[in-house]
Amino acid sequence: MEDYSIRKIKKEDNQAVAQLIRAVFDELNIPKVGTAYEDPYLDLMFEEYNKPKSVYYVVEKAGKIIGSAGVAPLENEVETICELQKMYFLPETRGLGIGSKMMAICLQSAKDFGFEKCYLETMPFMHDAQKLYKKVGFEYICSPMGSTGHTSCPVWMLKDL
Repeated sequence: MEDYSIRKIKKEDNQAVAQLIRAVFDELNIPKVGTAYEDPYLDLMFEEYNKPKSVYYVVEKAGKIIGSAGVAPLENEVETICELQKMYFLPETRGLGIGSKMMAICLQSAKDFGFEKCYLETMPFMHDAQKLYKKVGFEYICSPMGSTGHTSCPVWMLKDL
């Protein structure tokens, strides 16, 4: 997959990003309650990530958004910890190395913002995602951090930046 680009989200991407995230939830039968699906700003991602020390990226191919991810401060945690948030890709993009590239860009942004650690939450059946997270240095932790509101995500990981 050569003809794709990774760029920061634009306001006009909001609807496509929300549709992408909801489509992945439906495809993988991810619980909608207690997850990112319920986040009140899911339809306003540009506005949500247009805040200090926050950034959201999209992967685009032929004018279509096919993946997305971002970083932002972890709510109700020390200011040196960020969270990798809403990393989702359509099925046709998986296994092509795009997730690794997106991860590298997000983690570099987190470092540039001055964060020292990055936290994430995921689902137990998302084995490919966890494999990627472990590959870049995330380690499992035994309890959640911050106040994400994602009570249905029982896998927590943390990485030193």
